[in-house]
Amino acid sequence: MTLAVVVVVSGALIAGAAWGIYGKLGKRLEGFLVALAGGALLLSVTSELIEPSIAKSTVWMAMAGVAAGATVFSIVDYWIDEKWGPESGGGLLAAITLDGIPENLALGVALIGAMPLEVAALAGSILLSNLPEAAGGARQMAHGGKSKRRILLLWTATATLLSLAAVGGNLLLEGASEHLLAFIRCFAAGAVIASLATEVFPQAYRDDTHLAGIATALGAIMAFVLGSLAGG
Repeated sequence: MTLAVVVVVSGALIAGAAWGIYGKLGKRLEGFLVALAGGALLLSVTSELIEPSIAKSTVWMAMAGVAAGATVFSIVDYWIDEKWGPESGGGLLAAITLDGIPENLALGVALIGAMPLEVAALAGSILLSNLPEAAGGARQMAHGGKSKRRILLLWTATATLLSLAAVGGNLLLEGASEHLLAFIRCFAAGAVIASLATEVFPQAYRDDTHLAGIATALGAIMAFVLGSLAGG
């Protein structure tokens, strides 16, 4: 079941890339979907990563992890923008990989000692975010002149890397102390929160303006419903 969750979540990157290359994706629809995913992720990292970490460790360990994750993401994201440019397909791919590694690592850690349904909100939110992000990144790459085959190979390699992060987090960290797990979960949460502030919500507002706020709220509601159904 753990492998099934990982494959579905990472497979959304490949499906999103194919959608971006071969399908039609209106700018407003993309903005709406990005905001929807952002709202779901914002609630999920709070309820599925930060709150359990505080309960099982300490608030100081959790906050240290959040601060460290946000700082590292922001520094590397700045470097990506300087090297590739904020609108380049390569930069988007690198940013999504950087964002996805802690997300999937946290997913693997969250699955330790839990049934997959208990992390349905987190997994569902990551899946929702992967689809529009991959579609937008792949479309920009295609407009930049890269071949469709090469783009799909790049996104497949990224999905494989993120799957390995999730499986590695699940296998290698089983039996680790609650303090270490709390720091890792919250490091991932901090990186995701920083990516929402710098990448996700600005893009959503540019593409869909005022409806982005409604979409964000709907995403949060979806994550809350998923968490409630899963017993969270």
